[in-house]
Amino acid sequence: MLDQRHSAWAFDLIGTRRRAMDRGQHGFSLVELMVGLALGLLVVAAASVALLTSRSLAGTVSEASHLQQQASYALRVIGQQLRPSGSLYLNLQLPAGADPTLSAALTPAAFETAAPAVGSARGYAPRADALRGSDSSLAAGLRRYKQPVFAQAGLAAQARNCLGGPVDASPDLRLESRFSLRGQVLRCGGNDTAASPQPLVDNVAAFRLRYLRMQAAGAAQPQLQYVNAQQASGDWSQVVAVEVCLVLFGRQAGPLPAGSGYTGCDGEWVELADLPGARQGRMHRSFRNLFQLRSQGSL
Repeated sequence: MLDQRHSAWAFDLIGTRRRAMDRGQHGFSLVELMVGLALGLLVVAAASVALLTSRSLAGTVSEASHLQQQASYALRVIGQQLRPSGSLYLNLQLPAGADPTLSAALTPAAFETAAPAVGSARGYAPRADALRGSDSSLAAGLRRYKQPVFAQAGLAAQARNCLGGPVDASPDLRLESRFSLRGQVLRCGGNDTAASPQPLVDNVAAFRLRYLRMQAAGAAQPQLQYVNAQQASGDWSQVVAVEVCLVLFGRQAGPLPAGSGYTGCDGEWVELADLPGARQGRMHRSFRNLFQLRSQGSL
């Protein structure tokens, strides 16, 4: 009898626990489930939009940085060749028959005005070889000479053109660099590579040049004036500075805001939507710099 009562009491206890557990469990209705799924989809959509926006912004920053680096490199190379163009050779050697006991401070010095060509070697005449070009191409030259170099036997030339030439064994007396736009590639040539110029930067939409000419008639104050190549070609020795303008475009096309464009080398606003097919949808940036020719006053 006692065992039966004990068994009944145990079954009642188990049933009570099960009913308590059942009352603590709650499920989701269909409406609650749909609302939860909708909220989850909204969160995923917002995260996707944020990711796409972040990637688009990163791509834009990368393109702008790439164009800045390309332009900086091109303008630095052009400036390195333009600034010393027209340089002459300062001869510090004692003239024949001079007193060898003279102090170095009293040693006569003179600039060579020209270095005539010898055989196949390029000569140098400042008025003809220092600067010449067109509105979209440029050639800069300076006197190339050799001098003693520490820890090196013989003489060596320290100046180099835009491609790092010519070699020390070259007999050229003129260092020359030529810049021109072929297709969409800005190329550089000079000694050793004049016939086959090498790429400098690509994705170039425009390469334009203007020349700053200084003129003075009699005792009048010198006058500065921007001129084109045709006006400057009458006397290149009057050109004291060259303005270089580059327009570069990006590597990848992408969605850009309506009305996007850039200011071209001629100062006109250019709509990206009006560009040729290959350049549509790509970032465009224009860069401009003015390089003063340090040696032109000596011509």
